[in-house]
Amino acid sequence: MTSGLEYTHLHQATPPEWKLKDNDPSWHKPRGVLQRNAGIEWLRKTFVSDKNAKGVVYFADDDNTYSIELFKEMRDTSTVSVWPVALIGGVMVERPHVSPAREPRGSHKVIGWLTGWRPEHPFATDMAGFAVNLSLLLRRENAYFSQDSQRGHLESDFLEKVTTMAQLEPKAELCTKVYVWHTRTEKPNMKDENRLRKMGKATNEGIEV
Repeated sequence: MTSGLEYTHLHQATPPEWKLKDNDPSWHKPRGVLQRNAGIEWLRKTFVSDKNAKGVVYFADDDNTYSIELFKEMRDTSTVSVWPVALIGGVMVERPHVSPAREPRGSHKVIGWLTGWRPEHPFATDMAGFAVNLSLLLRRENAYFSQDSQRGHLESDFLEKVTTMAQLEPKAELCTKVYVWHTRTEKPNMKDENRLRKMGKATNEGIEV
């Protein structure tokens, strides 16, 4: 690794019974649960004597593309920060709904979610769409990902253990900019985007993807 950044490699195998079979759809079982939890456990052990440690926790993936702006945005996360994610969930962009811009600067709140599937989730965001303040995570001792989470609930179940909707911090110019894309070696599936557009609800209206 030539970035000059300090890093630690962790390894956590997935039990055979938790692995997807060849014909299973990608959403059939939660993925990366044990690996992310291994990372969280490493942080808890490393900072066991410093619950006020400064830092930000972000669960990056190998099938995403990131702008350097994303990492600049998350640096001052005090609770949980959120932003849009493009080319995910069958739509052009999934993003938080933020309270109207007429409110005083700094008082904008996340009031809902624009997604192609289950926007009623308490936290209807993708794994790439949020970051957690390290000291907050260390204080939430039960905050781990669950293999028992229902389809599409993995992120929401985790965030419910960490924060509330009122505490979310909208980044990326109040969630109007895209700094992370779910880029895979296949053509994006836009079936939900097409459905929403027929209803006059294009997800990328007013935002460049």
